[in-house]
Amino acid sequence: MSNIKSQISNFYDAIIEWREKHLSEKHLVLLLSFFVGTFSAAAAAILKNFIHFIQQLVEEQLIADERTWWYLITPVIGITLAALFVKYIVRDDISHGITKILYAISQRKSIIKAHNMWSSVVGSGLTIGFGGSVGAEAPIVLTGAAIGSNLAKAFRLDQKTMMLMIGCGAAGAIGGIFKAPIAGLVFTLEVLMMDLTMTSVAPLLISSVTATAISYILTGAEPMFPLDVAEPFLVHRIPWYLILGLVCGLISLYFTRGMNGLERWMKTHVRSIGAKIIAGGLTLSILIFLFPPLYGEGYDVIRQLINGDSISALGNSPLEKYIFPTDFYAQLSTLNTQLLLLVYFIAIIFVKIIASVATNGGGGVGGIFAPSLFMGAITGFVTARIMNLCGLLVPETNFALVGMAGLMSGVMHAPLTGIFLIAELTGGYHLFMPLMIVSVISYLTIMLFEPHSLYAMRLAQKGELLTHNKDRNVLTLLKMDSVLETDFVTIFPEMTLGELVKVISESRRNIFPVIDHDGRLKGILLLDEVRNIMFQPRLYKRFTVGQLITSPPAVLQFDLPMDKVMETFEDTGAWNLPVVDADKHYLGFVSKSKIFNSYRNVLVHFSEE
Repeated sequence: MSNIKSQISNFYDAIIEWREKHLSEKHLVLLLSFFVGTFSAAAAAILKNFIHFIQQLVEEQLIADERTWWYLITPVIGITLAALFVKYIVRDDISHGITKILYAISQRKSIIKAHNMWSSVVGSGLTIGFGGSVGAEAPIVLTGAAIGSNLAKAFRLDQKTMMLMIGCGAAGAIGGIFKAPIAGLVFTLEVLMMDLTMTSVAPLLISSVTATAISYILTGAEPMFPLDVAEPFLVHRIPWYLILGLVCGLISLYFTRGMNGLERWMKTHVRSIGAKIIAGGLTLSILIFLFPPLYGEGYDVIRQLINGDSISALGNSPLEKYIFPTDFYAQLSTLNTQLLLLVYFIAIIFVKIIASVATNGGGGVGGIFAPSLFMGAITGFVTARIMNLCGLLVPETNFALVGMAGLMSGVMHAPLTGIFLIAELTGGYHLFMPLMIVSVISYLTIMLFEPHSLYAMRLAQKGELLTHNKDRNVLTLLKMDSVLETDFVTIFPEMTLGELVKVISESRRNIFPVIDHDGRLKGILLLDEVRNIMFQPRLYKRFTVGQLITSPPAVLQFDLPMDKVMETFEDTGAWNLPVVDADKHYLGFVSKSKIFNSYRNVLVHFSEE
């Protein structure tokens, strides 16, 4: 066995050596971007087929004619299987895929664990296949990013290139699962917040286009949500699209804050795996029973709404089966029935986030791509239907389509992604103008209330988020241990002035941290404070360090983010500040000049073309 391992290691080293001699890093990156796109597309295809296989098995073998009642059971099965898979096989948290990518870029030197190349595919396939009310896109983006990260790691590439490979994986995943190459590129720019330079644009395009081409080969070139009915854009409807953009922005705010709050509540109050499965499964089952469109990703509902078939979107709901069991379709033209339909769809908008949180909080694995598209389509439809009841005559199919772009732009803080993704998903390129109007207004609306997307807010609250602000990015990449200086001589409060003078004569610093015998910081002593008495031997025994120490302008915690460190320097005007741990033990000093030097080195490294 050891001999086989040795042979594999030697073969691997030979490959790396050959690459270093015959293949430049630039060409290697282009080649790897092709393979990352290929593998990401393959992962997307496997996940899609896995989900469809389970759905077909469930619907044909279990649900059959009594479809509604089985909604109470199948989602719980999926959540349970996914939760057990994660706990006993993966043994790691694989939820919040995009947030994990952002964290890897910001804090883990672009390293994503190897199991993420397959674990999210299995977990989300089980969850969604059995009816979990989440999407498969975020898990597949994490899968693609993990492929890119681990390929770059295998070829011993640096952090900057690994970050680019993560972007290639994400772009390839979006291109592969949505057949949307431009959206894959733009997603990497907006959501993962990577700078687009001449060196990075080519690999990202190669990965995205390669994945899309493979998806075309496997599933055909037809858009994911083909449009059968769509009216042309008319200029006089611009005010109504502005209103839709405002509505989408407010619903995006509800989506962001509601989901974040519910996730936090569930994590705080429901802790054991059994309680999570029961609470999440029971909540999801009841919601799906009352609102069948919540079952699964909801893509069938989207197809029906953007093609004008809102009745089919009800999906055997209690509204159809119990409230109007005999003459439901005959009563559709009455105002009361229309209002009841509106209330039903509005209720779906508001309970969708509960269903999604119940799915993930109960142990399932999934993302918010599909929920945002689902809620966007219904938001657009409901807004248009209300306008039509008021006599404004707007196209409900167009509003449902652009509503998807509005919700995605608001929730993800990514208007360009929303515009291009929906255009590519539907083939609705002739609706670029309303897509842009609604996406931009939705984005501007939510920005008034939330500076970060749902993906980024968890990291932003901890100061661990890379943004498009290059100064803040560089500070985020700097860590306290990289700028901490430990060559300051420590002294004790009971030391006499004579003993202090001896320490000063052997030190190259003019600041002396004063600590107790447990290593806790008591204060500092500045050379300037004792310069006038240090050459008077008659005072050497009269004064002690405890009488001479002063308090520093501020004390820094070791885990304080670097942007907060710089704010402290600016507020105090100091050039050197002591650093302590959580128990006030002295660790060293940080100087503003050392931060500036490290800042410059990082900035040069990450700004190279």
